[in-house]
Amino acid sequence: MDTRTAFSDSNDLSASSTVSCAANTESFSPGALTPEIASLRRLSDNLQSIFDATSPDSSFADARIAVAGGREVAVHRCVLSARSPFFKDAFGGKDRGVKLELKDLAKEFDVSFDALVAVLGYLYSGRVGSLPEGVCVCVDDDCSHAACRPAVDFMVEVLYAAFAFQISELVALYQRRLLDILGRIAPDDIVVVLSVANICGNACETLRTRCIENIVRSDVDMITLDKALPQHLVKQIVDARIEVGLHGRENGFPDKHVKRIHRALDSDDVELVRMLLKEGHTSLDDACAIHYAVAYCDAKTTMELLDLALSDVNHRNPRGYTVLHVAATRKEPKIIVSLLTKGARPGDLTLDGRKALQISKRLTRAVEYHKSVEEGKASPKDRLCIEILEQAERRDPLPGEASASLALAGDDLRMKLLYLENRVGLAKLLFPMEAKVAMDIAQVDGTSEFPLAVINSRNLAGTQSTTMDLNEAPFKIKEEHLNRHRALSRTVELGKRFFPRCSEVLNKIMDADDLSELAYLENENDEERQLKKQRYTELQEVLSKAFNEDKEEFNRSKNLSSSSSSTSMGLGRPNGKLIFKK
Repeated sequence: MDTRTAFSDSNDLSASSTVSCAANTESFSPGALTPEIASLRRLSDNLQSIFDATSPDSSFADARIAVAGGREVAVHRCVLSARSPFFKDAFGGKDRGVKLELKDLAKEFDVSFDALVAVLGYLYSGRVGSLPEGVCVCVDDDCSHAACRPAVDFMVEVLYAAFAFQISELVALYQRRLLDILGRIAPDDIVVVLSVANICGNACETLRTRCIENIVRSDVDMITLDKALPQHLVKQIVDARIEVGLHGRENGFPDKHVKRIHRALDSDDVELVRMLLKEGHTSLDDACAIHYAVAYCDAKTTMELLDLALSDVNHRNPRGYTVLHVAATRKEPKIIVSLLTKGARPGDLTLDGRKALQISKRLTRAVEYHKSVEEGKASPKDRLCIEILEQAERRDPLPGEASASLALAGDDLRMKLLYLENRVGLAKLLFPMEAKVAMDIAQVDGTSEFPLAVINSRNLAGTQSTTMDLNEAPFKIKEEHLNRHRALSRTVELGKRFFPRCSEVLNKIMDADDLSELAYLENENDEERQLKKQRYTELQEVLSKAFNEDKEEFNRSKNLSSSSSSTSMGLGRPNGKLIFKK
C-alpha cells in the first residue's frame, strides 16, 4: 500500500509532528477512500510516473536541471510551471530543451541532487516521498539517525530549495520537522540550520528564533559563529548572552593578541605567527592556534604550523575539543594523518564522550561511505578519514619490511631507490588520494625523481619535479639520493601505518617476479633498457586487465548479495585485494 499522503495544503503539512526524515506515513484503507480522494491519488500517481530522476531523458521531458558533479534531472516545463510560480518565471521565454543550472536557481545555499529530487518529486505528485536509502543515515551504527548531520543536511537543503522555488507548504512541513528534532541536533549543526532559516526570512521566523535560543545556551564559541553567520545574527547572540550573564568584558571574542595570530593564519603567514609569538603576549596553545588552523586554514599552512613544534597537539580548547576532534569535523585526510604522526591521541574523548572517529562517522553519509570506487579514482575524503582514524585506534600497521622485494635489496641504495620509486608510482596510479596524503606529509615533491624508475609517468598525477639518472657510471651516493630515499621511505611507512589495505595490494604487485626483475639495471645496454620499458607497458596492461576482471566479479557478487558492509572497505575490489595475473 502506498503510505504517502495525498495532496495537502500548507495547514495540513505544518501540523505534522513527524521527527524523522522518512515520508509522512498517514495512509488510507481502500474502503476509506472517497471518489474525490481516489481521483486525486490516481492523478498524483500518473504525474509521478513521468518523473524519472535516474534518467536525463525521461518520458516527454522538455527541459533539464543540471546539478553539481555533472548530473542532470529531466523535467517537464508545463508541470513545474503549473505547480510553482518560480519555475513559471524561470521557464518563461525559454525554448524546448533548455538546461537550467541548479546553482543559478538556488544561489544562497548548496542543494544536493537528492534534495532536488525530493522537491521535484513533491511538485509532480503532491506527496512527500520516501528517501533514497542511506541519504539521511550516517556511518555510526550507534546513531538513531533522527538528528545526525546527514539527516540535518538533507532537511535544510529541502527547506531552502522549497523556499527558493516558492513552495510554501513544503517550507512549512520541513520547518516543522526541524523544530521537532531541534533539541536533539548538535549545537554546531544548529548553526547550519540557523543560517538557512535566516535565508528563508519570515517563512522560517519560528525556526530562526528557536535556533538562536538554543545557540545562546550552547557552548558554541564566538569564532565559530563569526565564521558561519551574518554579523547581525552574531550581534543578536552576543547581546542575548550578555543579558543572561554568559559573556565577560570581551563578549566571548579572543583578545587582541590572539586575534593577530588568527589574522596571520588567515593570510597563511606562518612566519608572522612566529614573530608574534616572540613578543611573548600569548602562545600557540593559549591562542588555540592549531585548532584555528585545522578548522579554517589551508592544509599546507596547518602542516607548517605543526612543524614549528611549539604546541601540544593534544591541547584542548575551551569546549574540550582536541585538535584531532576539530580535524575530524574538517574531513581533510592530510591534516588528520599529520596530527597522528605528531602524536595526537585518537582515543581522547570530548566532554560529551565522543572520539574523533565517532565525530567523523556522524558527519559521513552511509550512501557515500559504502559506494564502490573505480580503480585509479580518488577515494572520498570522508571515507578516507574514517579509515585513517580506525587504523590509528587499532595501532596495528604492517610489521617488518614493506615487501619481500625491498628486503632482497639489502643495503644497495640504488636498488632500494628503484624499488621505492616503483612502489610509490604504482600507489599514485592505483590509490591516488591515499598516495597524495602520504607523499605530501613525507614532502616528496621537494626531492628529485629518478626517471627510469617511474611507471608511465605521463599518466601519473603529481607535480613537476627535477630528475636525476641512476644509470650514471659509477653510481655515487649524493645528498639528493639520500633526501629522495628518506622521503619515499617515509611515504611507504605512512602507507603501512594508515592504509594497510593499500599496502597489501602493493606488496602483491611489487613481489611479482616479472616486476622485481625490472629493478636490475647494472651493465645494461640501450636495447635491454628498451625491452624493460616495453615489459613495463605489458605489466601495466596485465594490471589493468586484472582490475577490470575483479571489478566485473565484484559487480556480479554485489547483485547476488544484500549486504552493503562487504563493499565498505574493498573500494570495488573483492576482499579489498588485487589479484596479480601473469
